[in-house]
Amino acid sequence: MIKLIRGGCYYMGGALVKENQAFLTAAEKETARKGTMSYRIIKEHNRGDEQNLKIRFDAIASHDITYVGIIQTAKASGLKEFPLSYTLTNCHNSLCAVGGTINEDDHVFGLSAAKKYGANFVPPHLAVIHQYMREMEARVGRMILGSDSHTRYGALGTMAVGEGGPELVKQILNQTYDIKRPETVAVYLRGNLKKGVGPQDVAIALCGAVFKNGFVKNKILEFVGPGIKNLSMDYRNGIDVMTTETACLSSIWETDEKTREYYKIHGRENDYKELKPSDPAYYDYGITVNLSSIEPMIALPFHPSNAYTIRELLAHPKEILSEVEAAGRKLKGDDSFTLTDKIRDGRVYVNQGIIAGCAGGMYENIAEAYEILKGKTTGVDEFSLSVYPSSQPVYKALVENGYIGGLMDAGAIVKTAFCGPCFGAGDVPANNGLSIRHTTRNFESREGSKPAAGQLAAVALMDARSIAATAANGGYLTPATEAEYTKKVKKYFFDGEIYKNRVYMGAGKAHKDEELKYGPNIADWPKMIPLGKNVLIKAVSVIEDPVTTTDELIPSGETSSYRSNPMKLAEFALSRKDPGYVGRAKAVKADEDVRRETGKLPESVLDDVRKLEISEEGTIYGSCVVAVKPGDGSAREQAASCQRVLGGVANIAKEYATKRYRSNLINWGMLPFTAEKLNFKVGDYLYIENIDRYIRDGAERIPAKHLSGNSVKEIELSVGSLTQDEKNIILKGCLINFNAVR
Repeated sequence: MIKLIRGGCYYMGGALVKENQAFLTAAEKETARKGTMSYRIIKEHNRGDEQNLKIRFDAIASHDITYVGIIQTAKASGLKEFPLSYTLTNCHNSLCAVGGTINEDDHVFGLSAAKKYGANFVPPHLAVIHQYMREMEARVGRMILGSDSHTRYGALGTMAVGEGGPELVKQILNQTYDIKRPETVAVYLRGNLKKGVGPQDVAIALCGAVFKNGFVKNKILEFVGPGIKNLSMDYRNGIDVMTTETACLSSIWETDEKTREYYKIHGRENDYKELKPSDPAYYDYGITVNLSSIEPMIALPFHPSNAYTIRELLAHPKEILSEVEAAGRKLKGDDSFTLTDKIRDGRVYVNQGIIAGCAGGMYENIAEAYEILKGKTTGVDEFSLSVYPSSQPVYKALVENGYIGGLMDAGAIVKTAFCGPCFGAGDVPANNGLSIRHTTRNFESREGSKPAAGQLAAVALMDARSIAATAANGGYLTPATEAEYTKKVKKYFFDGEIYKNRVYMGAGKAHKDEELKYGPNIADWPKMIPLGKNVLIKAVSVIEDPVTTTDELIPSGETSSYRSNPMKLAEFALSRKDPGYVGRAKAVKADEDVRRETGKLPESVLDDVRKLEISEEGTIYGSCVVAVKPGDGSAREQAASCQRVLGGVANIAKEYATKRYRSNLINWGMLPFTAEKLNFKVGDYLYIENIDRYIRDGAERIPAKHLSGNSVKEIELSVGSLTQDEKNIILKGCLINFNAVR
């Protein structure tokens, strides 16, 4: 089904050839290395050298969980107007229920900022961020940066990257996205998908093959090969958006006449051009995908890479679900979580189905779901099906072609464009419930449950077609390959008048005299202190899980409403993973506040660290989180900024799950330490002398004293490679301070 090539390979003559079988010279290899699509696009946007990239993007995008913080940060750094196309969408905090008026207050602020600084503003329920960017902003050869991890428009010939908000601030302030040149991976597609197999099935199979082994981590995926022509644009976009779950940096696809037709339908045929690698083009690694062998898939809790064929699950339900059940019980801390109870009479029953968002809510997914459900019903029992078209133009086309009415007749509930089911702000399943979703990810508790409150539900990812087949059978798990239906769907027509009549198109049209409109929850960032000569660090949370997601570092769901208020949001930090973290971090911050006011640390702290023989002069005191591999998942900067406003000065990890989380730490002035061994306990101390010099000099190894109980050990830490700007950001205390000095 999927094979990995663990070494160099060439795309030549329409085939993927291993490097040792190509017989090219070193000079030919170097030329071929520059023949990839990503190389050519990056070259057009790079202000740095060949290896140390400094990228200026063509456009940026944010939604209503992130844009307030981004604009506030840029404003504090001297923002006058947006120098590039900026789109603000409102697809996350669309439900104005939590916290009274604060969600809508953010929307009012966003529109006022779009007018004042010059941006596009997409009102709530009109489109989810990535569908709008596909429809209106993607262009072949363009680069787009978004403050959402699923910023992926590669199937449209656009290289897109999801990052934390500070990276967008840098673009707004005419700075660059600095990164070592990433390696490239050829994803060679051949064959044709069977009826009943959809884009999510391909995506889950790919995640299952490459995530856990880190095969494509922080690399660029280039989709090539004869199988591309057999995929519609909705299928390509559906696979592409899920590449985020492989931990890659970005993606790009060959374009063809189907790509041209997509741009033509959307009134932008001039934004199309042919994009293909050179022949030959060299790749650092390769992946071959035989589309003909892909089966209906399911990603079981609690990660998109926990991949099985539905056939395999149905053949061994007890064994497979028992493993997930055990993981859930460990998470919840008792034996009340159940999944094996979903097995009845040899069948697996689910409680809920959802087709939504940037992955599931596209036209063809919903149209084919209707064809499978046509003449059937979801039933009147516990199982429910909700469908969220990804934009109003998609919704309108589905209505006009009869699909929405047919889904309603079958018992589906059809709702407006909203990302809520993807991150726990809509359709939260019941405790012990099992939900199948064509959305982007299924991390633990991301669907909205709260283990600390005795709640835990489970989400499994599936393709819309198999969700519809399951719905047609009243909720028992059914692969769409067993459904009798016609795959042919009616032609899609895009109605751009919907956006023309409702979206504020203000990019490049700043009205500087406009006033920003602040709601009572919108707050400025508190002052961040610079890094001292020395640093004393107390470990206030130690997480031993193999991977820690950003959802665990700062939960999504209803907490999203507070993301315009740094201190209020910080109260939720690690609340679902380590409920005692906030109190411990606040205690450290209070002691540091005393030091800043009096010039001396409290005696209680000095008594604790007497064995470290610290020098109080020039020493700052802060907290840290220790985790094995933190930062998987969302691009949300708040996973780092919440720690920072609570007095955090560092993370210590074996490795960071994503480049974007490490960047968030740096941009908020936190030390991104790594260590070979993590022998830390809550309450341990670290003391590092001359930390400012080590950072300034780019030291590869940083000596530290580790106090655990009554024992002091000498250890070594690393912060990895830092650019000059990153060094200065850490030294100044955060990106805001760095820009204030500039």
